[in-house]
Amino acid sequence: MSTSASDDRPRPQYGEYASPEEQRARIRQPDATDALLAGQALDAPANPAPVSSAPPATLAEQTRRTPSAPSTSALSRPLTGWRLADRIVTLGLLAYGLVNVIATSVQLFSFEQYANTILGLFGVDQAFTNVAQGQLWGTVAGITMIVGWLLTAALTWRQLRRGRIAFWIPVAGALVVSIAVSIFITVPILNDPAFSELFNQVATSGS
Repeated sequence: MSTSASDDRPRPQYGEYASPEEQRARIRQPDATDALLAGQALDAPANPAPVSSAPPATLAEQTRRTPSAPSTSALSRPLTGWRLADRIVTLGLLAYGLVNVIATSVQLFSFEQYANTILGLFGVDQAFTNVAQGQLWGTVAGITMIVGWLLTAALTWRQLRRGRIAFWIPVAGALVVSIAVSIFITVPILNDPAFSELFNQVATSGS
């Protein structure tokens, strides 16, 4: 074929006579077309980042990575047998204790009236006169009853959530609080003349 014939051919379009390797090189390198037209050698493409060949995670590893579902509380489990009986007794004791705390603490906060009521029950005509000390220790006793019940209820609830026997907690809490309250209200009573007269009457009648 003559030189004039080869010059008469239409100019090849982009990629028309390029090999697949040259086409890929031009796509990866923006200046590849100009380099090929100028007769320059193409630079070797940069090596791609190595692909991690780490083995897939085992079933145990996947289990550790997966957040475990929250454990079901013992309160949501079906109640049977002794657990049901313990739940009924425990809640009954807490309810009874709450009623007793409300009724008694209200009286202790008005200790003068509370003391006069006790004196009247025993037939003492004198009135309670140690008012200041009685009001102080009566308030302390009332607050002790309220705080004691709250602590008892919190410990009982925690025990029930763990599915353990809990009826003994309200019993123990009531015993401890009763001892403390008795000590508090004894302080103003022993220093009051009216109660001293009451104690003398009891001692005389018993002798």
